[in-house]
Amino acid sequence: MKKSYLLLLLCFFFIQRGFAQWPGKNESTQQILLPNGWKLSPAGHSLQLGDLPLNMQLSASGKYLAITNNGQSTQSLQLLDVKTEKIIDEKVLSKSWYGIAFSKDEKHLYASGGNDNWILDFNIQNGKLGKSDTIKLGPVWPKGKISPAGIVVNKNNSKLYTVTKEDSSLYIINPAEKQILKKIQLPAIAYSCVLSTDESKLYVSLWGGKSVAVIDLISENISQRIPVGDHPNELLLNKKGNILFVANANDNTVSVINTLNNKVIETIATTLYATQLTGSTTNGLALSANEKTLYIANADNNCLAVFDVSKPGLSLSQGFIPVGWYPTSVKVLGSKILVTNGKGNTPMANPQGPQPISKVDNSGYHMGSTANSRLQYIAGLFKGTLSFIDAPKPEQLKVYTKQVYANTPFTDKRTITADGEAGNPIPRKQNEKSPIKHVFYIIKENRTYDQVLGDMPKGNGDSKLTLFGRKITPNQHAFAENYVLLDNFYVDAEVSADGHNWSMAAYATDVVEKTWPTSYGARGGSTSFEGGRPVTYPKGGFIWDYCQRAGVSYRSYGEFGDYGKANIKSLQGHMCTASPGFDMDIKDQVRVDAWQHDFDSLLVAGVVPQFNTLRISNDHTSGQKKGKYSPQAAVADNDLAVGRILEHLSHSKIWKESVVFILEDDAQNGPDHVDAHRSPAYVVGPYVKRNTPVHTMYSTSGFLRTMELILGLPPMSQYDAAAMPLYECFTATPDFTPYNVIQPLIDLDTRNVAVNESSRRSELFNFAKEDSAPDLDLNEVVWKSVKGEQSVMPAPKRSAFVILEKKKKDDDD
Repeated sequence: MKKSYLLLLLCFFFIQRGFAQWPGKNESTQQILLPNGWKLSPAGHSLQLGDLPLNMQLSASGKYLAITNNGQSTQSLQLLDVKTEKIIDEKVLSKSWYGIAFSKDEKHLYASGGNDNWILDFNIQNGKLGKSDTIKLGPVWPKGKISPAGIVVNKNNSKLYTVTKEDSSLYIINPAEKQILKKIQLPAIAYSCVLSTDESKLYVSLWGGKSVAVIDLISENISQRIPVGDHPNELLLNKKGNILFVANANDNTVSVINTLNNKVIETIATTLYATQLTGSTTNGLALSANEKTLYIANADNNCLAVFDVSKPGLSLSQGFIPVGWYPTSVKVLGSKILVTNGKGNTPMANPQGPQPISKVDNSGYHMGSTANSRLQYIAGLFKGTLSFIDAPKPEQLKVYTKQVYANTPFTDKRTITADGEAGNPIPRKQNEKSPIKHVFYIIKENRTYDQVLGDMPKGNGDSKLTLFGRKITPNQHAFAENYVLLDNFYVDAEVSADGHNWSMAAYATDVVEKTWPTSYGARGGSTSFEGGRPVTYPKGGFIWDYCQRAGVSYRSYGEFGDYGKANIKSLQGHMCTASPGFDMDIKDQVRVDAWQHDFDSLLVAGVVPQFNTLRISNDHTSGQKKGKYSPQAAVADNDLAVGRILEHLSHSKIWKESVVFILEDDAQNGPDHVDAHRSPAYVVGPYVKRNTPVHTMYSTSGFLRTMELILGLPPMSQYDAAAMPLYECFTATPDFTPYNVIQPLIDLDTRNVAVNESSRRSELFNFAKEDSAPDLDLNEVVWKSVKGEQSVMPAPKRSAFVILEKKKKDDDD
């Protein structure tokens, strides 16, 4: 009987697992499902490029194609023969960002040197790039903050124009003499620029200014600003020069400008449905050879939108074309459509993952390796591709359009009615009531599932990778055992730069996505990604902005602020003044003490907010830096902190109408045998199911969608609108049993005292803010602190996608 019962349990486990989502390709549909629930099925054929290709340019004759790769790892400039579709030369660049331009005679290729603050000038001879000259704009970063972006050259190659994203300027240059002729201050950071056909004007997209600046090149002054959409980026001028197209990433549109009067004559919406939600991220433009068709790259929809623009002002949608992951640029040559896909077409694991102890591995924190091309660090993992697509005829475009819709989980109906079930405590519509009135959202730092919960027998874990198991994290293990065990949760972000944006907005803008790889590659650049720079904000703001507009009360404890000093306007007056931000020298017990004191006073007054965000962040650890808390002590401190919060809240009078969501902002600091995005996440409350493993795939955006539905908030982006809410984790029958904290089994005051190689490496780490210590090195020193100094950290697995595939009946597990 006992054996039969065990067999029944095993069968039930595998049946559940059989419907879960696992790395692989769905051979029947040829679709690739990404961890965020969106799918890929790119049209045409492709060529592998470098890390994050942001831009490409065709030479005047169409013979050459130049591509600049601007990711976290190796940055490079590639030259292709368009006819043969082959890379004929490549130059590794120390720094680069977006800007490239050919001279009219095809003898020179100019490229932005990024935060080196220069323009690289390559001679082209016999299809090869010669040694580069440099046109210096100023001292290199950090002394000089310039960062050239878009570049354009006049017809006789006597003047080069480049706009910048750090000092917000236009530089007019004599390329032959390498001389700056004029610097013009711009009103906002710039992205690209294009010359009028008579070369009397320069149009500049003001990335942070919601406008296009018109520069009079005779007087060398800004003559006009043309209001357009949010985050204007790529510009495209037709051959006559009378129509200018402007891609606007933050509101999914293209502005169409009549240059005769500099007026916007129409705005093209590029979304798959009629929605105002961010998430298409329009950022690339190309006209067909006859200029009757406009192809528009939607980076976050992984497709091209196709419009008939033969009658300016009366454009008509023709359909969509599926492309790769995060398309960044599109060009047309004859009947061929060329598309750079920033994150490529295909998924991959990383059996050759980062091993910082290797003598030939020169990778460090936020640095790209040039010594080992096989290195697979998550920030530089996804290599871009170049798609070659035959311009589709109407019937083929219909097929492509159908495929694009099949690839997206987002629909306009889901913005109104979410997936769910009748009677569940999670409403399906914005105005429906929930028995849950108070949401507590705890943000932790950087751990993977296997690091913490890999020893849970009911989950899909690998205990060999578990560093902070039950002894160190007894409370988190109790959450997973007593409530729901989520072994198929994935963060939407790669690192903290985009992680806190995804965690608070279900979206990271094009500014964030295109600039964090530069800073994480140790190449400089502005890095205030947690509300510090308005240009990084999503169009509708963060979840607190939505609360404010909806009249939902809210408060933050250390997230997007520090001791009451808010990073964004909507949090002013809504932060606990006693709560610190990220600081590894402050124990998480201090953070809980501050929250508890504030919570108790609000409870007495009967004004506990409906939405509460808490930063509990010491699971980040300080590595083995001598004198700092040991990794085990830091994680145990973090575990006790979340346990104390649950105990105090569950013994309060509002517990009966509360729920707690706990997740990591990203999962970059450790290995996981399924995917580097897989992370521990918890849901705790009276209406949460008890003792239940849930293998359904969830994401950061799905957590946010669940909170929004409870609070009566609309979705913030296409991503949370499309995401699966966690209704499977909830029950209509509450259990009000309070939680009792489990005291730590190790000393929380243990400090690093050993002087070894790991401690010496840790001395060089910066723990002043999150993600300011080397990820790869930090991962390993934390591993060695638990497993021993001579142990070797296994290579983490980096699966780029997961698919839903029913387990075959004849599978024998």
